[in-house]
Amino acid sequence: MLLSRWRRWRRGRPFWGGLFAVLAGAWICVLPLAPLKIMLQQGVAGIPSVLMGIVMIVLGVTAWFSPQQRSLAGVLTTLIATAALVLSNLGGFLIGTLLGILGGGLMFAWQPSAARRPGGSAAPGADDTPPAPTPHHDPQGAQP
Repeated sequence: MLLSRWRRWRRGRPFWGGLFAVLAGAWICVLPLAPLKIMLQQGVAGIPSVLMGIVMIVLGVTAWFSPQQRSLAGVLTTLIATAALVLSNLGGFLIGTLLGILGGGLMFAWQPSAARRPGGSAAPGADDTPPAPTPHHDPQGAQP
């Protein structure tokens, strides 16, 4: 019962896109939080990394709990991941940028599944019966 509720919740939102965005944000955010000796050498350059990582985590969680905002969250995640390539240690040594672009793309591309009708088809007109033939109209008035 609990597993089926989890699956239903997961399928009702862009789960994988949000997960990749959260992982990318965590990866980009954690790299500047190295030991103090390395942080002092990095200086102010570590602040954008932490901020971009936190924003990406927030966007991933937003996609989970507000699937209606998935398009905006996906586009912003992709843009921030691309900006992190330049502003944040090559975007977490490319791993964070790649995860962010993948997560943003998955969030943007996700579509909610249509509710199933009692007949079993997903949408009206989606059944396997061919459409009814339409009568042919001949402009010269001749019968076929």
